[in-house]
Amino acid sequence: MEQYIVSARKYRPATFETVVGQHSITSTLKNAIKNNHLAQAFLFTGTRGVGKTTTARILAKTINCFNRTKNIEACDECDSCKSFNEGQSLNIFELDAASNNSVDDIRNLIDQVRMAPQIGTHKVYIIDEVHMLSANAFNAFLKTLEEPPPHAIFILATTEKHKIIPTILSRCQIFDFSRIRLKDMVDHLAEIAKKEGISAEEQVLHIIAEKADGSLRDALSMFDQQVSFLGKELSFDEVIKNLNILDYDYYFKMNEALKAGDIPSGLNIFNEILLKGFEGHQFINGMAAHLRNLMVCKAPETINLLEVSENVKKRYQVQAAEIDHQYLLDGIDILTQADFRYKTSQNKRLLVELSLMQIASFSLDGAEKKKSGSIA
Repeated sequence: MEQYIVSARKYRPATFETVVGQHSITSTLKNAIKNNHLAQAFLFTGTRGVGKTTTARILAKTINCFNRTKNIEACDECDSCKSFNEGQSLNIFELDAASNNSVDDIRNLIDQVRMAPQIGTHKVYIIDEVHMLSANAFNAFLKTLEEPPPHAIFILATTEKHKIIPTILSRCQIFDFSRIRLKDMVDHLAEIAKKEGISAEEQVLHIIAEKADGSLRDALSMFDQQVSFLGKELSFDEVIKNLNILDYDYYFKMNEALKAGDIPSGLNIFNEILLKGFEGHQFINGMAAHLRNLMVCKAPETINLLEVSENVKKRYQVQAAEIDHQYLLDGIDILTQADFRYKTSQNKRLLVELSLMQIASFSLDGAEKKKSGSIA
C-alpha cells in the first residue's frame, strides 16, 4: 500500500518560481544571489502557513547549488542539490527554537559555525520559531550574528517579530511575508485538485480559502480533510457543513428581511440558523462581514476588496444597489456593539434578536422619513 502524503508536503514548493503569493520576496532573493549581494543574516516573518520555512529551504538549496539555472533556480542535479533532496546535506542545518531554545543549544550551533564547509561555499543555518529562544540564548547568539565567518548564512523565521530583541533585528535583512491572497490560494487548490483528479467547484475552493484566512498550509489541510470525508467529488453543501460555515444564502435572506423592516421573518431566519447548530456569536460576525461586503460594493473603486467567487460577487452587487449607505453604517455599528457585549451577556439569544430588531427598525424609520419627505 502506497504511503499517503498530505498535500502540504506533497506539493511543497521546491523552487522560487513555485512559491505561492510571495513574488516580491522571491524576486529580491534571486537578485541577491545573482548579484552576489547576499546578507549574512535574514529574518523571515509573517503569519503561519505563508511560506517562511519553505522559502528559507529554497534559498539555502539555491545558494549551495553548483549549476544554477539562468532563472536563478537550483538545478536539482548537482551533488549539493541531490544531498539536500535526500535530507543529507552537510551544508544546511535546521534548528527548531521551540524545542532547542537554551544557551547550550546555541553554543553547540556556534561551535558548528566555526567549521568551514567541506564542499560548496556556504553553510546555511535555518532557525525556525526563533522568537522562542530564551533571553540568554539570544545574548549568546548575538556576537556570532554580528560577526559571522564568511561562509555562514543565518535564516531566522518567526511568526512573532515583536518578541525578538532589537539588537538581533538590527543585524538582519527583514522580509515580511504577506498573507496569501484568496485568488492565489484558490488557483493553487484548483491546480492540486486537477492533478489529484478531484472535482471541486470554484465556490468550494473559495470557501476553503476563506476559512484558511491567508494560510496556505491551513487551506491544504482543510482540502485534504474534505477529500478524506467526501472522496473525489466535493460538493458545496457538504463542504460548508463539514467546515461549520453558514451558507451565504442565510445572510442574503436575513438582509432582505431587515432592510424591509420585516422583524418576524428576521427572527425566524435566526431561529433556523440556531437549529442548524450555529452559535449566535458566529452569526453576528458573519452578518457584520456581509454588511461590510455590501459597503465595499457601493463604489466601483472598492469592489476589488471583495474576496468571493464571481457568482457571489454578482449577488452582492445586486443587493448593494438596493441598500442605503446609512443603513449599512447603522447595521455594522449595532452588530459591532453586540459582538463586544456577547461574551458577558446573560441572555445571548435575546441580545442578537434585539440587535436584529434595531437594524430592522432603523430601516423602517429611514423609509418613513423618505416617504414623509417626498410628500412634503
